[in-house]
Amino acid sequence: MSHTAPAARVTALSIALADGTPLLDNATLTLERGRVHAITGPSGAGKTTLLRAVAGAIPPGAAVTEGAVTVLGHDVLTLAPERLRRLRREHLAYLGQDPGSGLNPRMKVGRLITETASDKSRTALSDLLVQVRLPAGEHVERRRPSALSGGQQRRVALARALARRPEILLLDEPTAGLDAALRDEIADLLRDLAHRHGLAIALSSHDPDFVNRCADDTVVLGEPTTTHAAAPKAPAPRTPPRAEAPHARGGDAVLTVRSLDARVGTGRTRRQVLTGLDLEVRPGALTAIVGPSGCGKTTLVRTLAGLHPASGGTLTLHGSPLTGTHRRRTRDQRRRIQLVPQNPLGALNPARTVGATLIRPLKLHLGLPADRRADRVAELLIAVGLPGGFAARYPHELSGGQRQRVSIARALAAEPDILLCDEVTSALDADTAADVMALLRDLRTARGLAVVLVSHDLPLVSRHADDILTLGGPSPVIRVERQPV
Repeated sequence: MSHTAPAARVTALSIALADGTPLLDNATLTLERGRVHAITGPSGAGKTTLLRAVAGAIPPGAAVTEGAVTVLGHDVLTLAPERLRRLRREHLAYLGQDPGSGLNPRMKVGRLITETASDKSRTALSDLLVQVRLPAGEHVERRRPSALSGGQQRRVALARALARRPEILLLDEPTAGLDAALRDEIADLLRDLAHRHGLAIALSSHDPDFVNRCADDTVVLGEPTTTHAAAPKAPAPRTPPRAEAPHARGGDAVLTVRSLDARVGTGRTRRQVLTGLDLEVRPGALTAIVGPSGCGKTTLVRTLAGLHPASGGTLTLHGSPLTGTHRRRTRDQRRRIQLVPQNPLGALNPARTVGATLIRPLKLHLGLPADRRADRVAELLIAVGLPGGFAARYPHELSGGQRQRVSIARALAAEPDILLCDEVTSALDADTAADVMALLRDLRTARGLAVVLVSHDLPLVSRHADDILTLGGPSPVIRVERQPV
């Protein structure tokens, strides 16, 4: 397609919060039809803010201090609300870092995609499902979002966006939580959409392999305006070690799983994802869960946390039986097993500040006196590489990587024995991901914290894991022998 004017242009754009804290500094971006434009940079540099600005969505409590944004000939920063809604509805699609949270949980996939589609036929729906690499022959269109993995939810949201046939597609970390093979397929799909159909695509990503495979050009945003600690320290435990919680690496298993079965979905779409699974989680060790998207990794950690019912098998915590349902566990059992979910935006209460979010487990699980809570919140934030002043911010004022670190801090506030981490580094740049892994290593060494890590990052797993469980096939646990540090 031959077009002279760009689809969108961002010129010297700066955005700041009401207190003057900058979210984006002097960013420039030009989106051409038929090209894929990547936006990279460290966590907190403003990648999400830039993408949202193209959609005319400035974060609440923030304002443009300089610059302009023109989309399809319209100044979206001054466009009347009704005209802006029409522009978004008819010409532009935006997928955030947690697209699954935007899927109506009561609607089935088929209706979610065809709801706003230009072509509502069964053939068009089937073609879209194939296009975004969702498994054929498994009746995905009959499932609800809760019966899908995080990666599958992400691809359903992409299919929903493509069904509207937009002129501009904005994607925030589109491959977070996807395995390498799916990542490459999505990269090829985006290139095909741009080059064959004249779509202007802008995406943010921390994945250099993905960017190299699909992007025609790259914009690198500068260093974050608030830096995180280069080598975060593990927060010191506030309670003495318990005799029934051994802290020596290689000791008795803190959590034992035997013959675990789990299913997802309901009715005709109900299917088995875990069958006869055995696992021992050792104190001080990092157990990695790997496998292709949709094989049951998230279901496993949610089952361990008591958020997904097991259909068979037993769980044992420190030698005592552990009920499968979160509500039937004691408060102490719930404290000992904490989950850091794959999508922190959907897990953090948007009406609560970061400080209020962290204070809640300090009150609920530890009974920390009121006069010590503010200092402890600051310690937790610094431990995960965030300034203590972030306690006053709300989730929408944070980048995706910053929200992920707040989610980790909230889990650590309960001083758990087991930390379940579902793709906690997938939305982080390489340096921040290294900081998070260093933090987890320090916690495992200092207080025997057992970590279960779901990840598609095989190099990261090979560097850090003590045990590796592969789902989606023969699933023996591989023990990695390492020299003591």
